[in-house]
Amino acid sequence: MSAVLVDSNVILDVLAEDQEWQDWSAFMLASCADAKILVVNPVIYAEISVYFDRIEDLDEALPTDYYRREAIPYEAGFLAAKCFVQYRRRGGRRCSPLPDFFIGAHAAVRGMTLLTRDARRYRSYFPKLRILAP
Repeated sequence: MSAVLVDSNVILDVLAEDQEWQDWSAFMLASCADAKILVVNPVIYAEISVYFDRIEDLDEALPTDYYRREAIPYEAGFLAAKCFVQYRRRGGRRCSPLPDFFIGAHAAVRGMTLLTRDARRYRSYFPKLRILAP
């Protein structure tokens, strides 16, 4: 069974009941869960955690029988750094790699599809990455 790395924005759309994106995100999560393994990594977990006061509540929102938790491989860290160098050369202002670089690199290195609603940066820096986006 193939895996889909789920970007935090998709999960947060559902949890926060975002008026603009909740329906699309809920539909995509359900569709992917029917045929694929849904995966989150520590960066995605951290991005979602800011909306919770207790880790128990976060863990309840991301049940391990629905979302597989996977560490970011060292190869993905290397790829994220290389993409960050490109970003800086193109005029990017951040001084440390953005979370999206770790997320995109993780999906790319593991051969996963990425489910996100903000595909612009991923397409720029990971052109071969399979992306599900509006």
